[in-house]
Parts: sequence; C-alpha cells; structure tokens
Amino acid sequence: MSDDLRAAHENIFLPREARILHTARPTASEKHFTLQMADGEPLDYVPGQILEVGVMGYGEIPIGLASSPTRKGSFDIVVRTVGRVSTAINSKEVGDSLWVRGPLGHGFDLDSLKGQDVLIVAGGIGLCPTRSLIQYILDRRDEFGRFLLFYGARDPLQLLFTEDRVEWRASKEIDYHETVDRADVTWTGNVGVITTLFHKTTHLDPNTRVVICGPPVMFEFVIKELDQLGIARENIFVDLERRMKCGVGKCGHCQINDKYCCIDGPVFTFAAIQELEEAI
Repeated sequence: MSDDLRAAHENIFLPREARILHTARPTASEKHFTLQMADGEPLDYVPGQILEVGVMGYGEIPIGLASSPTRKGSFDIVVRTVGRVSTAINSKEVGDSLWVRGPLGHGFDLDSLKGQDVLIVAGGIGLCPTRSLIQYILDRRDEFGRFLLFYGARDPLQLLFTEDRVEWRASKEIDYHETVDRADVTWTGNVGVITTLFHKTTHLDPNTRVVICGPPVMFEFVIKELDQLGIARENIFVDLERRMKCGVGKCGHCQINDKYCCIDGPVFTFAAIQELEEAI
C-alpha cells in the first residue's frame, strides 16, 4: 500500500470512493447496495460499525454496514429514502460511485458473544445493521452457542432480505422466527408485535446474549420480556445508530448526557445507558 493510500485509510475525515456492484429494491422505500472499494483495498470493520455514505455535492449520512467482514471482496448497505442525501444516494445505479468514510464507532463485542447463546431481536430496518452480525455468526457457527433471530415488520411489504429469510427458515444453524404487525391476504405467518415471538421458542438460558435493534418503541417491551426471563442487562446490547450524524463526535447531534453514540457506540450494553435520559 502506498503512503498516500495508507494516509487516506487512516484519515477519518477523508472520503474514499466505493463502486456500486449490485443494487436491489427490497421495499418501496429502501435500496440495497453491494459495493467495492475503488482502490482495491478491503474494508476492515467489525459487525455493528457504521459508514458515512455520501454523494458529492449533496452530503453524507451514517449507515450501518449490512454484511459481515467474513464475506470478502464487497460489502452491503441499505439506505431508506427519507431526505435529500438519501434520495441522491438511492438514485445511483450499478457502475456509479458513492463516497464513504469509516468504518466508525464501536461495533458488537464479539468476545462477549463467543461461546454463548445469542438472540437477535430486529425490528424493521433494524435488520440491516444486525445482518452483519447474523452473517458473522453463521460463517463462524462453531464459535457460538444456540443462535436465535426474531424479526418483525409493520406488514409483509416492509420485510427485507427475502433470499436471506428463505435460507434462515430452512437452516438448522439458526432458530428463526418472523412476524408482521398487520397481515395481508398473502401472509400465512405470525401476526403481532415482535414480543409475541418469545412464545414461539423454547426456554432461553439466562446467560444468553441479546442484541436489540429497531424502532425506539420496541426496546421497552423487549426489555420487559428479557427481564422476566432473567437476562442480565449487562448481557443485552442495543444499537443506537439512528441518532448519529457526523460520525466523529463533532456535531453533538447524537449526544446523550456524557455519551456520544458515534464514538462511544453505536452499540452499547443496556446496563450502560439505561439511566441516561432519552437513550431509548
């Protein structure tokens, strides 16, 4: 690696070019990108970290990585169209480029998860950053205990990663359950909020590590279920990336008392943030 390229990798303020290899539209609002660094160097990251993703002339937004670093050669992100920058990103197609900074923040504590049973509870677009961890565990399955995944969405049209979900349902390596809040005529699965899935599986070991990512309203009710099961709050990990903006602790947008989601998180133990106002 040249000195200039090494300096670019080490400078968290300097964006790097990433070329779009593949795109998909899983829902009317989201676009799934598979990218590769234009300089040919791999993106070295931990599941749960984020990238600042942008288009020149429009700006950048923080996006959780949606694929595992064990899947070499490319990486995935999913962008929801909600504003000017995300609209500009989602106008890009195969062969175009996006500009990325990162990886940034602290991801999942893999050492704490290894050797333990793991439950991931993902709501809506919260499946995107947790997909990185899901793939990591499946790719290194012998390093973890029992593996469970609960996924919920508002309705069937909002469900993400169709091909993945087909594989998860058929796999013996993961105990996968899904639900929608509101069914349509095509839906034959569970109907109800995500906490109804706790009754679809067998007893959880009290030492199970639990990862939660999704809309804020979901956290409170999932935590209540986990309290009843005797899961220690030190073993519950939450992803708060929705609060981030600059990604480097400068803008203050994600500050919660003395914590900055972008540099102290976005992954926290629930025990570390449960007393902070507006954390959840």
